[in-house]
Amino acid sequence: MQSLSDSPSSTVQRPEAAPAAHHAISATPATPATPATPATPASHATGGAIRGSATYRHIVLALFCSGFATFSLLYCVQPLLPAFAQEFHIGAASASLALSLSTGFLAVSILLAGMVSERFGRKELMFASLATAACCNLLAGIAPSWHLILVARALEGIALGGVPAVAMAYLAEEIDAGGLGYAMGLYVGGNAFGGMVGRVAMSTLAEAFGWRHAMLAIGALDLVLAVAFVMMLPASRNFVRNGTLRLRDHFGLWRRHLGHARLPLTFGIAALNMGIFATSYNYAGFRLMSPPFSLSATLTGLIFSAYIFGIVSSSWAGALADRYGRAPLVAAGIGTSCVGLFLTCTPWLAVVIAGIVLLTIGFFTTHSAASSWVGRLAGQGKGHAASLYLLAYYLGGSVLGSVGGWFWEHAGWNAVAAFMLLQIVTAAWLARCLWRQGRN
Repeated sequence: MQSLSDSPSSTVQRPEAAPAAHHAISATPATPATPATPATPASHATGGAIRGSATYRHIVLALFCSGFATFSLLYCVQPLLPAFAQEFHIGAASASLALSLSTGFLAVSILLAGMVSERFGRKELMFASLATAACCNLLAGIAPSWHLILVARALEGIALGGVPAVAMAYLAEEIDAGGLGYAMGLYVGGNAFGGMVGRVAMSTLAEAFGWRHAMLAIGALDLVLAVAFVMMLPASRNFVRNGTLRLRDHFGLWRRHLGHARLPLTFGIAALNMGIFATSYNYAGFRLMSPPFSLSATLTGLIFSAYIFGIVSSSWAGALADRYGRAPLVAAGIGTSCVGLFLTCTPWLAVVIAGIVLLTIGFFTTHSAASSWVGRLAGQGKGHAASLYLLAYYLGGSVLGSVGGWFWEHAGWNAVAAFMLLQIVTAAWLARCLWRQGRN
């Protein structure tokens, strides 16, 4: 996954430290490999869509839909984990595999998707990924055994790998620097909205009609959204197909990003941030359905309505990051998550819910600011940097989210909270190191 500047045959050189150069083509004078696109009311001479233009709105709306579809497909099984444990006679950690396998395989497929997108294009790959993943969700809804459900969910994760990092690369290439943070925030907001609807709708539909019918409904809806996405998204203006990159070229770009002074710190923050979030939502349902709360599945599913705060905070954080810098927003997000975690350890339902809300706000604030930070730091090879960020992000959710089940099974919520606190402290330390090296 790389921008126009990634291609050896079409590189535009620019100062690595230029803080505004986080879109695909440099804003500084340079001789492009292809004729420059004339400036229009929708873009600068570099071709980046300006915030407020029709092109900008079409891009943001289409990618909002893709984020909605991706996350509703990925996380629709999360409220079903207690039902899986009961129906298939498995433990909480085993039930979490329905989610962890999807996120784990998605993490790996993100790297492969970048290579494919260089040959076939960003838009085409994202559409194929969304449509295939929706079909896999339909298959999971009719699978007769637990192991076949896991196979379908693993395939779904592989298919979805063609969306997240490619979407981040598309935004970095097609959006003007001044509006990238806001656009990234709205894309993350689409993720949040999809995650919320997927979870809340799934828990409500599952109790009314059974979880299989609920999964079929989510799969059908997202198949329709995949078609809407491909119809709305403008064709890439700043991306050049490149089928000549060899495997060692891709490894070279990844190795360079891993050797960067600051990028690996953002990757670590991504892994821990997602690990905290996945752990909290994976096992909050088990806790709320157990004494002393003993909530029904439908009422427990309503806690995922906290995602509405994620939608607001992600777009808010993206806009503030454009104005004040990424570091303060990352620090604020981690601090908010910490406060929320302590609130979830209380015995009062209202306070526990408030804690989940703060964990949600903290997660999306951190993710929105950190993900747009990657584009600023990467220079050339933005798509490859985005793929490494998301590899860490989803592996963190997959591995740490499953490990949290062991703490729940052996010692209950307080042990889960202690495990999450360790992750928060580590993320805060990484953020401090990142901030000290630069404040943009």
